[in-house]
Amino acid sequence: MRYCINCCIHLLPNDLHRQCFTCRGPDHSNQKCPVCRGESKIPLYTDSKQMKWLAVLEVRTDHCESWNGFFCLRKGKLCSLMFGLIIMTLVMVSYILTGAKHGLLLIPSPFHYGAFASNPSLMDNESLSDMKDHYQPSKMNVSYVKDYPSIKLIIDTITSKIEFITRQRPDLEELRKQEPHMFSVIPNKFLPNSKNPCWYEEYRGNTTTDPYATNSYALYSKRFRIIFDYLRKVFWNHLYHYKDKHYRLRCLPHFYIIGQPKCGTTDLYDRLRLHPDVRFSAIKEPHWWTRKRFGIIRLRDGFHDRYPVEDYLDLFDLAAHQIQSVLQSDAVKERGRRNNIIIGEASASTMWDNNAWIFFYDNSTEGEPPFLIQDFIHAFQPNAKLIIMLRDPVERLYSDYLYFASANKSAEDFHEKVAESLQLFESCVLDYSLRACVYNNTLNNAMPVRLQVGLYVVYLLDWLTVFNKDQILVLRLEDHASNMRYTMHVVFQFLDLGPLSEKQEALITKSPASNTRRPEDRSLGPMLPTTKAILRDFYRPFNTKLAQVLFDDAFLWKRT
Repeated sequence: MRYCINCCIHLLPNDLHRQCFTCRGPDHSNQKCPVCRGESKIPLYTDSKQMKWLAVLEVRTDHCESWNGFFCLRKGKLCSLMFGLIIMTLVMVSYILTGAKHGLLLIPSPFHYGAFASNPSLMDNESLSDMKDHYQPSKMNVSYVKDYPSIKLIIDTITSKIEFITRQRPDLEELRKQEPHMFSVIPNKFLPNSKNPCWYEEYRGNTTTDPYATNSYALYSKRFRIIFDYLRKVFWNHLYHYKDKHYRLRCLPHFYIIGQPKCGTTDLYDRLRLHPDVRFSAIKEPHWWTRKRFGIIRLRDGFHDRYPVEDYLDLFDLAAHQIQSVLQSDAVKERGRRNNIIIGEASASTMWDNNAWIFFYDNSTEGEPPFLIQDFIHAFQPNAKLIIMLRDPVERLYSDYLYFASANKSAEDFHEKVAESLQLFESCVLDYSLRACVYNNTLNNAMPVRLQVGLYVVYLLDWLTVFNKDQILVLRLEDHASNMRYTMHVVFQFLDLGPLSEKQEALITKSPASNTRRPEDRSLGPMLPTTKAILRDFYRPFNTKLAQVLFDDAFLWKRT
């Protein structure tokens, strides 16, 4: 609402001075005016959408009561405009000079990161998407500085805070307390004549019972209903009958492709499943260990009912049926041989995504998760084999952005999102450990791009606290793309798979690459050179540590 400078009465919507209420002109009296009676000053409101800090300006009128209305109005506006420009100039200069850090001068940093959520009950009133909105910096105050030296200061601060500290591994009893149902379903011993962790489980349903009626994967996704319709039809044919009881074969994977997203895991999956001895889950990426067992379907939708471990095991029923047929064949029984079929699972979130821990586990470790995905996998499968496919983290991040961004994609927009994410990450590492920031759900959801997914060595070191190094195969997408035949041979050898005929090998190695960049994304071109330089600086210390851990300088990605 605005006021007439001369008569201080509400202006009508058409803003015509001649329509001022009752008193106007040089004879205006403060004592008679119904708005400013008893006041010696006139409130002047400016546009709060653009300058929040100029919410109220006060213009004294003692000296202008003798002016005519028009001249007073013009001079008041001019003074307020000049004053506003001076204040705004000072604010912008201070913001640029200080990099909006630590609340210096006139404004606090919009990137100061709040305290970590430590109470799982927060989810009763606040969804994950709400949490993201709560911690996201105000878009009106975000400065997307494209000046390399300025952002380099942020990267230097992050680098100075990097410490690779070995985590404390939880004991088995602690894990049992956290997931009692999971431990009640999965036994600690498996069939000796199978490469896979398989066991027989009594089935108590009858012929009219739908074994997949409550499976959450079938309920929440139309894509998977065809698969489960087929499983229903063949289910009773694969039950094992013994002493008037029915048993079904249950299996977990022999190996996992655990990461990383946009690093070629889909291509590796598509080629591996062409091998005659390899079977995968009915769904390529169940995301059960990282998301579904916590009730996460899509992060933006918050939590749903948790998927029980039985739903996850159902995904391996097709493979279990084939393994059971082999186990019950006369040749295997007579010779006592192990069947050669192995089961795989390829959720690219398994290596890095521990975001849900804060809502389910006790936060008594200064922001660090007390339990990780690998702790539970190792508890059931200490001999599991793990495959990791990596690529230059700089290129991975750009590919990730192009794949997941929905609108207004451009190299410039990517640069701005990188700058914002770096400032958020800096704010976190100033107060918390590297591990606490990497695994923090609130920070990861607030960052516009997934910087943390490219911190490969942080995740790898945590996996190496529970699994032996010879159980983990780490590949580079760059090597896979340049010599696919060689990398597939390395994978086959790692999984102890038998030799292939020339025809089978040609089918696996000469197939077109899977999940390549979409044409519309390729047309956007590469990232800005400045963005690439910034990201190279950010990822350099992590790549250096990774190369040291793997004894391979190729993981420095100097030539890409």
